[in-house]
Amino acid sequence: QVQLVESGGGLVQAGGSLRLSCAASGSIFSINAMGWYRQAPGKQREPVAVTSSDSTYYADSVKGRFAISRDIARNTVYLQMNSLEPEDTAVYYCNAGVVTTYFDEFDYWGQGTQVTVST
Repeated sequence: QVQLVESGGGLVQAGGSLRLSCAASGSIFSINAMGWYRQAPGKQREPVAVTSSDSTYYADSVKGRFAISRDIARNTVYLQMNSLEPEDTAVYYCNAGVVTTYFDEFDYWGQGTQVTVST
């Protein structure tokens, strides 16, 4: 089994910053892509930022404000969020494409962490 544990969400005023962390643990052989998705009330879950060995994706709405980084040795991904806007308010979920020690490949999700940006 593989677990993703997120941390770093919270309440912040518009213009402020937060840093999310997500650590993967368990029966991990390797991880392909890791990234962050978010879901606002009444909306579908959407990708925010995803990184792999050869590419990085950012949603247009966060380009220039958010930065994703990854510590491969620690199986951890981070999301630095700057210049936060009320529209960034959502539950943020970590995602990882994991090759397990049994050489199966699965998508895993974290439990979600709430980010609330006040005006």
